Amino acid sequence: MRDSRPLRGPRFLPGLFVLAFLATVASPFPALADPHPETSPAHRAKASPTRPNILILLADDLGWGDVSYHGSEILTPNIDGLARKGLELDRFYVQPTCSPTRTALMTGKSPMRLGITRPLSKNETGGLPPGEILLPEYLARAGYQPLMTGKWHLGHYTPDMFPQARGFESFYGHVTGGVGYWDHNHGGGHDWQRDGVTVREEGYTTHLITDEALRLLATRDRDRPTFLYVAFNAPHLPNEAPEESLARYASIENEKRRLHAGMVSELDSAIGRILEGFEEEGILDDTLVFFSSDNGGIVPGVSSSGLEKAARFFDAIFDRPIPIDGFEFLVANVLDGASSNGRLRGAKGNLGEGGSRVPAAIWWPGRLEEGIHQRFMTMSDLLPTLLEAIGYPEAIPADLDGRSQWASLRGAPSGSETPDYVTTGFAGMALYRAPWKLYGTDPPRLYDVFADPYEEYDVASTHPEIVARLAAAAEAWPRGNATTATIVDSFFDPDFFGGPEDREPWADVARERAAAPR
Repeated sequence: MRDSRPLRGPRFLPGLFVLAFLATVASPFPALADPHPETSPAHRAKASPTRPNILILLADDLGWGDVSYHGSEILTPNIDGLARKGLELDRFYVQPTCSPTRTALMTGKSPMRLGITRPLSKNETGGLPPGEILLPEYLARAGYQPLMTGKWHLGHYTPDMFPQARGFESFYGHVTGGVGYWDHNHGGGHDWQRDGVTVREEGYTTHLITDEALRLLATRDRDRPTFLYVAFNAPHLPNEAPEESLARYASIENEKRRLHAGMVSELDSAIGRILEGFEEEGILDDTLVFFSSDNGGIVPGVSSSGLEKAARFFDAIFDRPIPIDGFEFLVANVLDGASSNGRLRGAKGNLGEGGSRVPAAIWWPGRLEEGIHQRFMTMSDLLPTLLEAIGYPEAIPADLDGRSQWASLRGAPSGSETPDYVTTGFAGMALYRAPWKLYGTDPPRLYDVFADPYEEYDVASTHPEIVARLAAAAEAWPRGNATTATIVDSFFDPDFFGGPEDREPWADVARERAAAPR
């Protein structure tokens, strides 16, 4: 049964673009168009019988304070179990928004280097630069079968940007930033597909994504190790959850938080189902499992920025949904989220710790000891870490921004310094050189986020030499040009999450573009 419609109108992620537009001036960037390297079977390494299966479970907008092992009122026993039985990654960092984090995951490189510094809107003609080798391609060369279900959000304009053209043998889910959980629509178009072909199926997206993961597992090529990437769209807006999940949280008075809790519970149950599927197949003990959120949660009221003030102004003078789409787009993304980032400062979209430090864990039964890993680690590190973990370190390119953390995860001293890490929000950038974090503002702000994780003490005035070194590194950081859509495009044709259809499905449009005469 379909339950809990979106609260007062449709929802969308790149509404944050509009927020940035009210505070800053944005400009479009041309897309890169490098040739794609050869990834044929002739270039693949021979599969090793000792290589583990790999399962990546990615949540969408799950905040630091949304898991029960961080003290949340939301029950997350399966996520907690990963952190308890495996290694809880206590200082794991991503980007403050989704497309940049997914870029880091797929490439091992800084999203800023590749020009992806914000969520890709439906008006975007670019995506991941075509010359980049992605994680599924590296793993295919190592003998793996790469499979994906869920949210892509790294390019949708033509089919050659879809996951099945970038290394995955099978893809099921959506390619834009977010869909309605029940209607599977994004920005007026249906966005639900299997291998580039639109599908229309009844069901709640978290359930459908999980069902597909189990189907892929059951029909996998058993002569190759499996790489299964499950990218949930939960608990991303819109606020929609089945009634049975909401019933668990009747004591939560705030309706939005209650819906968010239901969505997180569905996510946790889905993770449990997938782990049970691996166990039933008899391969769980031979599987390396990684879990993370793509960024922190949306938490209204955590900042006094002009963006939030503008959203509250429009919310106060209009009934929802606001009749001007661009303003509804803004208000929903700022005020409709109900996540928690605990005591961490900031939220999704901004540079505070709440936007980039997320719940994460890695588990490989019998190979990684349980415990809490407190070294600084980022999503850019995951690709080289996995390649070393499976015994394929020779495939790690020298030009990555991430570094393998495999030795550190196994308790050995790190052989090299932690590399610098840059995050980009809608109001600039921050540079980490653990334990230091520099905000590139005027004047700059400096925090020791190991000693001061809640960013209460700006120590820039007492460490001018560190400020100078980090500021120089931030200024020199490479900046690519990949995105093309403008803030104005998004304002007049917003990326609504869910809602009525007023155009062709996104997969169909992409195929038509590809078939059109050049």
